[in-house]
Amino acid sequence: MGDVVSSHLDEGRREMITARTRDVMKQFGDVYEQQYAVALFNSVRYEIEGGGGTQSQLLHRKDPLAGRSIFSGSLFQYLEENRKWRNRFVSVPNSYNIDLYESKTAHERGLHPKVTINCAGYKALGSMEEYMELINNSLPGIKAKVGNHPFIKCATQFPLILWHPYARHHYFCVMTEKEHKKWHAVLQDCVRHSNNAGLSEDCTVQTPAFTDSVRLHRQAKGHYGTWDMMCGEPPQILANLVMETLHPELRNVIGPRLKGKLQQRQRNWMLISDAVYKQVLSQTTGQYEALVEACEAQKAPLDARLRTDMDQIITSKEHVNSKIRALVLPKAEQLLRTSVQPYISSILEALMEPTSRGFSEVRDVFFRELVEISKNSINGGGKEKLGEQMERLSMLAFHPVKMQSCYEKVEELNLEGLQQRFDVSNPSVFISRAQILMREQMDNAVYTFEQLLNQSLEAQGEENMVKTIQRCQDRVLKKYDYDSSTVRKKFFREALLQIIIPYMLQQLSPSCSPELPRFKELIFEDFSRFLLVENMFEEVVLQSVTKDIMMAVKEAAVQRRHNLYRDSIILTNSDPNLHLLGETPGVDWAAKFGGEEPDGSVEAEDRGSGRRRKQVVSMIQLDGVPLPYESCLEVPGVELIPEEDAEACKEEDQEDEEEEELGLPAEPKSPDSVNEIRDLINPVVEVVLPVTEEEKSDVTNGTEHASGTIVMEDGVQEEVTHVTTVVDDRPRTSPRDKMSPQMILKQLVGNKKQEADKEEAAIKNAIEEIEIAVREDERVAEEPAAESDGESSPPPVPDSRSRDDSGFQSPTNEGPDDGEPQPITNGLNRDDKVVDPAEVEVILA
Repeated sequence: MGDVVSSHLDEGRREMITARTRDVMKQFGDVYEQQYAVALFNSVRYEIEGGGGTQSQLLHRKDPLAGRSIFSGSLFQYLEENRKWRNRFVSVPNSYNIDLYESKTAHERGLHPKVTINCAGYKALGSMEEYMELINNSLPGIKAKVGNHPFIKCATQFPLILWHPYARHHYFCVMTEKEHKKWHAVLQDCVRHSNNAGLSEDCTVQTPAFTDSVRLHRQAKGHYGTWDMMCGEPPQILANLVMETLHPELRNVIGPRLKGKLQQRQRNWMLISDAVYKQVLSQTTGQYEALVEACEAQKAPLDARLRTDMDQIITSKEHVNSKIRALVLPKAEQLLRTSVQPYISSILEALMEPTSRGFSEVRDVFFRELVEISKNSINGGGKEKLGEQMERLSMLAFHPVKMQSCYEKVEELNLEGLQQRFDVSNPSVFISRAQILMREQMDNAVYTFEQLLNQSLEAQGEENMVKTIQRCQDRVLKKYDYDSSTVRKKFFREALLQIIIPYMLQQLSPSCSPELPRFKELIFEDFSRFLLVENMFEEVVLQSVTKDIMMAVKEAAVQRRHNLYRDSIILTNSDPNLHLLGETPGVDWAAKFGGEEPDGSVEAEDRGSGRRRKQVVSMIQLDGVPLPYESCLEVPGVELIPEEDAEACKEEDQEDEEEEELGLPAEPKSPDSVNEIRDLINPVVEVVLPVTEEEKSDVTNGTEHASGTIVMEDGVQEEVTHVTTVVDDRPRTSPRDKMSPQMILKQLVGNKKQEADKEEAAIKNAIEEIEIAVREDERVAEEPAAESDGESSPPPVPDSRSRDDSGFQSPTNEGPDDGEPQPITNGLNRDDKVVDPAEVEVILA
C-alpha cells in the first residue's frame, strides 16, 4: 500500500500539491479579509438598529445533548491493511464522530479509539450496488461492465459503506436486516450532523465572512450555484475547495499509469486520493487558523471605528447603492420577467410538497409519543413508568430510528428539470437543511412540553395526570403548528434565493461587472474596507427578486396550502412567562419520578472526566455470544429510547409486580435449574370438567369450583367448572402436573374429537367391506348359472370408471344385461336369503 502511494506521489508531486494549496489559500485569504470587515459592519449595524423576525412560540434548548452519547454497539469492519473483517465496538458520542475500539472492554477502560471518523462530506450507503455506481466513475476513460464485482467481498448480505469523493472509504457490515436499518439510520444521522456542525449561526461575523468568501472565490472560477461539499468544519471545506480543481488534474495524470486489473486500480487510486486529501487538509487547517487569528486581532479597532462613523458609512452606502441600482436594475428586471418569474411557482411547489410532509410527520411522531404517555397514566402505570417515558421523550429528536420516517419524507424532494437552468447540482443541500430544521422543531416541541408539564405538576400536583398531559399537549401542538409554518416559509424563501440569485448573477455579471470599478471612486477611503461594490451589486440583484419570492410564498400561505399561516396571523401569546422557563435547567425525569436511573441506561465513563453519560440509543453486544453473531444485539432496558418489543417487556414486568402486590398467582416461567424443575412437579392437579347441577350448589372439602362457559369446536357452548383437587399419591414424574387448566381442557377436547374421528372412520371402513363382499358374492353366484346353461363366458373385464384408486370395484356396477335392478345377495348361490340394504344400515347403526 505504501509503495503504491509513494511511487505515484513522489517528492516533486507533493511539492506541487503544497504549492497549489498555498495559492488557493492565498486567494481565499485576500477575499476573507475583505468579507470579514463587511460582516463586522453588518453585525454592528444590526446590533445598533435592532430588528428581527417573528418570535418563536416554542422554547429552545441551548445544549440538548449535554451529558449524552448517541449510540454504541458492535459491527464488522473491513481492514485495508490485511484485507480481513474484524469485529469492532463502536461508540458515537454527542460530537457525532464515530469511534472504533478493539473491544467493548477497551472502551469501558477509557482507552483511545483505534480509529475516529469525522463523517463530514461522506455519504452513508446501504448496498454494494450504490457503492459500485459511484466507484465505477472514479477513474477517467474506464467504463466498468454492468455487474462488475467490487474489490472487497462483503462478509454478510448487509453492507454499510461510508463513501467520500476524496477521503478514505470505510466498510462495515452487520448480521441482520433489522440491525442494518438501524445502523444505516445512525450513520446517516452522523453525516447529517457533521455536515451542519462546522458553521455556527451564533458566530455573526466569522460564519457570514467565511460563506461569502467561499462563494465569491468559486464565482471567480466560474462556479455558480449551490455546492454540496460546503459541509463540515472550515478547514474541511477549504480542503474540498482545493480538491475541487486539484483532484481531476491528478486523476488525469496518475490514472492512466496505474497497473493491474480494474478493481486493483480503483483501490490504488482511492489510497492515492486519500493521501492527497490528508496532505491538503493538514495544510488548510494551519493556514486557516493563522488567517482567523490575524482577522480577530484587527476586530477591536475596526469595531471602534464602525461605532464612531456608523451614520456616515450608512449614508455613503446608500448613495453608492442608488448609482449601482440605476445601472443594474433595468437589466435585472428584464431577466426576471423573461427567465425567472415563470418558474418561481413550480420551484416553490417542488419545495413545499415533500418539506411539508416531513414537518407533518414530525408532528405525528411527537403526538404518538404523547399518546403513549397518556395511555400509561390511564392504565395506572405509576410515576416510575412516567419518568422512564419522559426520559425517552426528552431525546426523541436525536433518535435516528424514530426520526427516520420524518427524514425520508423530505428525501423525496426532486428538482429535476430545474437543475440545468438554474445550475442546481444536487438537491441534497436543501434536503439536509430541511432535515436539520425538522430536528430542531421536534426538540423545541419536546422541551416546551417538558417545561409546561413540570410547571403544571408543581402547581397542581399529580392528581388528574391525564388531563394535565392533555392540556400541555394541546398547547404545544398549537405552538408547533405556528412555528412550523414560520420556519417553513423562511426555508422556502432562502431556498428560492439560493436557486435564483446565482443564476441571475451569472447572467448579469458579463455586462455589469466591468462597470463596477468606477463606483469605487464614490466611496471614502476610510470607509472602503466596509463598503465593497461587489457586495452592493449582489444586494441590488437580491432586492430585485425578493419581492416576487415574497409574493409567491405569501400567496401559498393565503391559500392555506400545506397548512401555512398568513403573515398577518400572529398567535396570541397566552403564556407571557413561558420564555422565562427557557432559562431554567432541563428536568431530570428519572430522578423526579424514578428515584434512580434504570439499569443499563448509562454508558461507560468519559475518558478523563469520570462522568457517566446517558445514551440516546443503545445496541450493544451480549457477553459470551460467538463472534459470527456479535453484532449490534439489543438488550431491552439498555436503550434510553427502546423499541416496541422492549416496551412490551417492561409492561409485562410491571404487571407481574402489580400482581405480586395484590397477592395474585404469578404466571409459570420456564425453569432454569434442576431444583426449579423438581419444584414444578407438585401434587396439585388442575382440571376442567363439565358442571353438574349438584356441583353448582355444593362445595366439598378440599375442592374448589369456579363456573364458566367454553365454546366447543362444533359451536356448542358447554358450562364448565374449574376444579382444584389435592392428590397426594400421584407419581411425581407425571408430565401432566406441569400443565395449566387451559392446556388440560384443550387436551380433553382434542381427545374427544380424536375418538369421534376414529368411530366415524371405523363405520366407513365397515360399509366399504360389506359392499365389496356383496359385489364378490354376485360375481360368484353368476358363474354357476353360466355353467348350467352350457355356456362359457370370459372373465369380467373391469371398467376403469367403476373402480376407485385403491383397486376395489365401485358400488356403481351395472347389473345384468337386461338392465333391471337386482337384489343384493350375501350367499354363495341364489337360494340363500336376500339381505335388504336397509337392514344393513340398521345393523351398522
